[in-house]
Amino acid sequence: MKLLSNRIEQLGESETIAMSQRSRDLNARGINVINLSLGEPDFNTPDFIKAAAKKAIDENYSYYPPVAGYQDVREAIAKKLQRDNGLTYHANQIVISTGAKQSIMNAVLCLVNPGDEVIIPAPFWVSYKEMVNYAEGHVVEVKAEVEHNFKITPEQLEAAITTKSKLFIFSSPSNPTGGAYSETELRALGEVFARHPNITIISDEIYEHIRYDGKHFSLASIPALYDRVITVNGVSKAFAMTGWRIGYLAASLEIAKACTKIQGQFTSAASGISQMAAKAAMEANPAEVKYMVDAFAKRREIMYDGLSSIPGFICNRPEGAFYLFPKVNALFGKVAGERKIDNASDLCMYLLEEAHVATVPGSAFGADEYIRLSYAASDENLRSAISRIKQAVQRLL
Repeated sequence: MKLLSNRIEQLGESETIAMSQRSRDLNARGINVINLSLGEPDFNTPDFIKAAAKKAIDENYSYYPPVAGYQDVREAIAKKLQRDNGLTYHANQIVISTGAKQSIMNAVLCLVNPGDEVIIPAPFWVSYKEMVNYAEGHVVEVKAEVEHNFKITPEQLEAAITTKSKLFIFSSPSNPTGGAYSETELRALGEVFARHPNITIISDEIYEHIRYDGKHFSLASIPALYDRVITVNGVSKAFAMTGWRIGYLAASLEIAKACTKIQGQFTSAASGISQMAAKAAMEANPAEVKYMVDAFAKRREIMYDGLSSIPGFICNRPEGAFYLFPKVNALFGKVAGERKIDNASDLCMYLLEEAHVATVPGSAFGADEYIRLSYAASDENLRSAISRIKQAVQRLL
């Protein structure tokens, strides 16, 4: 008898986590690897947030919280959504989870039936597709290329919709590309959605505050779509709180109740201490963390200029987040000694083993001709990584 279920055997492993582990393994052997595989800010959590957590410990926030989160924390999130996004939600429309990843998974499991089609622009965040597969849905990928800043058009969206379409999932600013839709572009997509009322949209806005060009716009602020958009956000990226594990969604009351129900069986509530830390983040002026965004903006220029100068790398200039997603297929077929580069995975392994720089192949994000590099690292490490990559690429013939 087979021990493991088909469900777990068919679930793919996260390539970002896998590459980071390979990087740690090499470091453990004394090899200095610059890890650009994980999307984790290299800043410490701000002191005012840590102070709120310490206060929560002293005030004994150590018991089970309500499954959807503490009322006052959800109210703080509602006020943040009104302040920053022009969105009106009541606390009972908000569900706090152990990271935005769980928020998205909750929504997918609550909405997708076997055989339902879920439209996802590609490149996409690594877990979207596996989440849909786990729910036994069918992923419909809509390709966006570097030449169009990795953004799909209304015409592409319309062409992907069928009678089986149930859900649309996207992020803006995007992981892995750093592309970000403008208000005009989102309103144009919104006109398509308005013609197809059976489609629900998950809008992943976790990189909302890490934006360099243009102003963030939330799709749920379009009145005709408000009840059909699930807005997902969290504190991990903008507030350097990845390990605190707090994300949230805001949705119609029906969807919020469904997500609370499923979370009640899977994990129950997120940590009460982390919730109180997140409350401090929600109540803060986003300007409090502008120093991080300014640092990322500087690093974007270092990475964009550096990678664009490497033959075989085609880059766009990211509008947000902290990733570059260069097209590298011009290097496929090249060799270094007995090593041949047939695809992005080969190139990433070559860069890891020869340049000692950890990156992630684009295949993990639905774009086989690309690789992802995070610039959530020091200026010094980024410049060193670019130099190492350039030298390694020069050895390819």
